Amino acid sequence: MRLPYTIGLTLALCLGGAIASPPVANLSISSLTAEVESDQSITYYDGRRPREGLLIGNDGSAVTGGLRSFELQDQDLRETARRTPGRTKVVGVLYDVGRRDLLVSIAAPDSVIRVFDVDGMKEIPGAQKKALGDWSSLCTWRSPSGAHYFYLFGKKQAMQFLVRPDHPQVEILEVQTFPLPVEPSSCAVSPDGIVYVAADDDTIYSFTAAESTIAPEIQTLGRVGDDVTGLAIYVSRKSHYLFVAQSDIIEVYSPSLELKGSLAVTGADDIEIAGTSIYQSGSTRYPFGLVSYAIETDAGKGFGVSSLEPAFTQLKLQSNISYTPRTARFPQPGPKRNGFVNQDGSLSCFAGFTGQKCKQITCHNACSGHGGCVGPNQCQCRSPWAGPDCSWIGVAPKYETNANGGDGDDPAIWISPRSPNQSTIITTTKSEIGAGLAVFDLAGNLLQTMTAGEPNNVDVIYGFQAGNRKIDLAYAACREDDTLCLFQVTSDGLLAPVPGGSQPTPPDYTVYGSCAYRSPRSGKQYLFVNEKSGQYLQYELTSLSNGTLSTTLVRKFTGGSGGQPEGCVADDENAVIFLGEEPYGLWRYDAEPTGSPNGTLVARIGDGTLYADAEGVTLLLGKTPEQGLLIVSSQGVSAYSVYRRAAPHEHVMTFTIGASANGTIDGVTNTDGVTAVGTALNGDFPHGLLVVHDDANQLATGGTAELASFKLVSLADVLGQESQALLAEVDETWDPRAVQEVN
Repeated sequence: MRLPYTIGLTLALCLGGAIASPPVANLSISSLTAEVESDQSITYYDGRRPREGLLIGNDGSAVTGGLRSFELQDQDLRETARRTPGRTKVVGVLYDVGRRDLLVSIAAPDSVIRVFDVDGMKEIPGAQKKALGDWSSLCTWRSPSGAHYFYLFGKKQAMQFLVRPDHPQVEILEVQTFPLPVEPSSCAVSPDGIVYVAADDDTIYSFTAAESTIAPEIQTLGRVGDDVTGLAIYVSRKSHYLFVAQSDIIEVYSPSLELKGSLAVTGADDIEIAGTSIYQSGSTRYPFGLVSYAIETDAGKGFGVSSLEPAFTQLKLQSNISYTPRTARFPQPGPKRNGFVNQDGSLSCFAGFTGQKCKQITCHNACSGHGGCVGPNQCQCRSPWAGPDCSWIGVAPKYETNANGGDGDDPAIWISPRSPNQSTIITTTKSEIGAGLAVFDLAGNLLQTMTAGEPNNVDVIYGFQAGNRKIDLAYAACREDDTLCLFQVTSDGLLAPVPGGSQPTPPDYTVYGSCAYRSPRSGKQYLFVNEKSGQYLQYELTSLSNGTLSTTLVRKFTGGSGGQPEGCVADDENAVIFLGEEPYGLWRYDAEPTGSPNGTLVARIGDGTLYADAEGVTLLLGKTPEQGLLIVSSQGVSAYSVYRRAAPHEHVMTFTIGASANGTIDGVTNTDGVTAVGTALNGDFPHGLLVVHDDANQLATGGTAELASFKLVSLADVLGQESQALLAEVDETWDPRAVQEVN
């Protein structure tokens, strides 16, 4: 844990005073907006009113999601405009693009980049461009040629775009996509084109922005005092400072990461700031300029600003209140129509263009022969094909669940012993709003809610011997109090409390994902749980004679490469467990408590079959232990990769879930948890059911729903598109209780 600078200074003095501690100053909150679901702020320098400007930020809420702008110099940060294209996390500003100042952003529900005039925040028609992914940061850059670019950062990758006037509209062109070592949540660009990025840890990376189609070299600049929550640039007269936000502290560094001092944000309880930006112009209210930020305190969330005066009066930084991003010289030639000029006079084409003069459009993999190339890297796929290169299968949902809870995640399907048609779906809500479990019927109608401590994943355990009776259980890891939560599934598929239904984990353990496993060798029932560090715990679940549940820790191991895990699923018949490591891939491990701590990599992120983040994992059982299929959800592209259950786990298909044919059910975006059974349930699901989490439920009337939903898809629609071979591998007669009897 990092010591506060005041404590560090005291310790240094007590040890002899030989170490000079960097200066520290308080940065009091000057103004706050009303409640907003905030992540990222930017400041805008108004060319007509140079001493006023705007604070522009995202709105990440489901209902009002989009962009908002506020008067910077107003004491109450008066809101001036808002747009609601959908829940949004990132935003950037571009100056003088064909004499217009523009905002660029991307909405999470549809992954569409949109461009707005800053003045009045009116969207520019015809400038939309789809960029499939889960994007966490955006930064703009004006090159020495005067051309305008922005970088989108997401799941260990970045996309570079050119924005240029195309009178009377604006055109967005993809320049390139390149890999990153992390998923940046913060970025900032210096006037000389140094791009700084940071993930949710204490390391700063950098690369040099360039008018080139060659991927930049990513440098590890160094580590800072704590986990980074925001990056911002202050332009001095000779160089620049890097402002690094870390919860309630902003550390100030030189370009070489030499610490110049620290600013402690004060004026509220439990302050957490993020998404910082700097406005350097001096005014009567802010003589040294200001810093803006997204802020969360005990009082709520929104945006705030603080005067930068302490940074210059107490930290002794060099001020430059005359700076404006509008003042620039452009000594270098810019890009040609669709590419950059090489030293030999040839052109390096932007992504999606080819030919000697970069006039011909091209698409990934020639749209796989399943569609036409209608724009640069823009395929128009023939049904049922989908995806960026038409190599995925597109399917539609049969139903969606009633909206419930603020942040859903992983579902499970309970098969009824009375009749498959009476089976139910159990879902989780991991947010504080509506935290717990919910039960739905096979048409998505809500039957029950059960309060629980922010559960993430849920599994069904069949036929567990609890005292003198056999019961079905629902198992989840509950984040609120880091416990293993268990509920009885009643004969009608609803949930009920069970004695011993809350089991502890070690005091220093923070639960995340979970799954259940029943050994075919011993018949014992086990519970797996993981935390973000990648450490897995395996518990044996037992029962006292009176039916009270009890657990015993039997194994610890690190899953995968030690990156953040989440979803997992057990293959009971083969005594293995499959683990999803979000940034890395899918792994297979021995599920027995005496099993090897070493795993086998099944699929790796970026191998062409699996995409970041690997979230949910589910298993479709086959008619033999060698048959069957694994399904893994890829959140970054809202798609699902399917592999064979048996090694070497051949990839057989990727699919995505679009809107229903009648448009009453929207498509799936930013998907998380997934579950499936191959059992024939009813006329809607004659070959089994797939249930997936939908992060942003788009409404037919526009905008997104405040509460989460899950989509219900027929497995016949997924596996039976091209042939019946895959469908034939799944056991549609599978009965979990018959399996229990055999074992």
